[in-house]
Order: sequence, then C-alpha cells, then structure tokens
Amino acid sequence: MTVRNPVEWGWTQLGRAASVIGMAGPALHHIQETIHSPAPDVRRIGINDIREAIARGVDDFGAYRTDVVFVCLFYPIIGLVLARLAFTNDVLPLLFPLASGFAILGPFAALGLYEMSRRREQGQPATWANALDVLRAPSIGAIAVLGLLLVAIFLTWLGAAWMIYELTLGPASPVSIAAFASDVLTTPAGWAMIALGMGVGFLFALLAMTVSIVSFPLLLDRDVGLDTAIRTSIRAVTMNPVPMAAWGLVVALALAIGSLPLFLGLVVVMPVLGHATWHLYRKVVAR
Repeated sequence: MTVRNPVEWGWTQLGRAASVIGMAGPALHHIQETIHSPAPDVRRIGINDIREAIARGVDDFGAYRTDVVFVCLFYPIIGLVLARLAFTNDVLPLLFPLASGFAILGPFAALGLYEMSRRREQGQPATWANALDVLRAPSIGAIAVLGLLLVAIFLTWLGAAWMIYELTLGPASPVSIAAFASDVLTTPAGWAMIALGMGVGFLFALLAMTVSIVSFPLLLDRDVGLDTAIRTSIRAVTMNPVPMAAWGLVVALALAIGSLPLFLGLVVVMPVLGHATWHLYRKVVAR
C-alpha cells in the first residue's frame, strides 16, 4: 500500500482547479496588466508589534465572535475529515503532515477574516457574509493563483512526509494505531522520522509563510501585481527575521493547541490568527 492514490488525487484536484482558473480570462488578463506594479514600502517591526497584532486579532474576534465562528466551523470539520481519511486509507503516517497543513494553507483560508478586519478598520459594518466580498476583489485572479501555489506546496510536503516515513519506519503500512505510536515514540527509526519530519516541515512552512504572509492581505487591500505582492512579502520577512520567527512560533503553538481536542480549538485559533495577520500586515507595509 502506498500513498500515491491520495497524493495523485490531490494533484488531480489541483489540475482541475488550475483549469477553472485558466477559463477565467478577465482575471488572468488583470494579472498581466498589473505585473511589475510599484512595490509599497516595508517597515521594520519588533516583538511588541507582534504582541499588538495578536491583541488586535483577539479584539476583532470578540467583535465578530458569532460571525467568525460560523465562518470557521469548517476548520475542525476539515481536520476531522483528514483524520478519518488517514485512519481509513492506511495512510496513518500522514495524519500529522495533513494536520500541519493548516500552517501552510492558513493564509489562503483566512482571506474572509482579512476582509472583515479591513472593514472594521474602515468603520464599516461586517458580518460573515462580507467574508465573501473577497471574490469581488480586483486582484482575485492573483489571489487564486497564489492559493494554488500554497496548495502545490502542501501537496509537495505530503509527498516529502511519505518519503521520510518510507526511509525510517516504512515501507510497510502500520499494523495499528497503537503499534505506530509505539514505533514513533520508542524506536530510533521513529525518533529519526520525528526529527526529519519536523526539520523538513519547518522548511515548507517557512516557504509558505515567506511568500504569503503579506501577499494575501496586500492583494486584498490594493490592486497590485502578483509578483509585486510576493516580492513585498519576501522583503517583509527578510527585513524582520526575528519578529517573523516569533510570529511563526506563535502560529505553530496556537495551531498545535487548537488541534486538541479533535481540532475543535481551531474554531477560535484560526480566526484570531487570521485577524492578527491583517494587523501584522498593517504594521509591516506602509499605507
């Protein structure tokens, strides 16, 4: 038994999504029109700015608690579906890589939350329905393409995670959940898998954060080019390595806590992180 079926399925879905994007002529034409647009200025920030962004994220969550909980109910549902998929398809070794995918896909999944924070910032009313306003953003084509890039990073991470399993505890599938847990926690091969998995997973998460932490809010906020948004995001991370590392640690710890029990904590964690990301963007990118 190999993981090729779920991974190939994922790539098939990615291809279909790309086909849909390909038919969106006006959106793609807009991407071409805005390419190489002027890049905004990027500020240097500190740890206190991270704290303030999180505090404002919590405040936004409190202001829109009912609406964002409704919007974010699908996060724990997705987590449970992923867990069920792992248990029923003999791909138990991918349970953690699947769950950690929230760190990679989170910036894309939080688009509606950015829009709600943006509207509140402007003094406009916002409900869960306003989360769908992102579909009318001028840069929706660029947003979709960037989202596909994150999906591709996520699927590549799953492939790398399976290769790590095969090199350590594999290639045979786990006999049971208990046996797999014992092998992971009590054997040198299991420890090697944990170390390699965490190291490689960190690199994938770093890549996803670097290209997207500022890109999505910027594309939602301004009519800029996709290349401009990505370059601005990379510059924001490279200019602020310590604060961004602290932000990455906060995200990792919050997602780990939110995944317990049964991913239900994500109903609170994801909206707080989403709103906080918008305020972090405001601190990093000059208006």
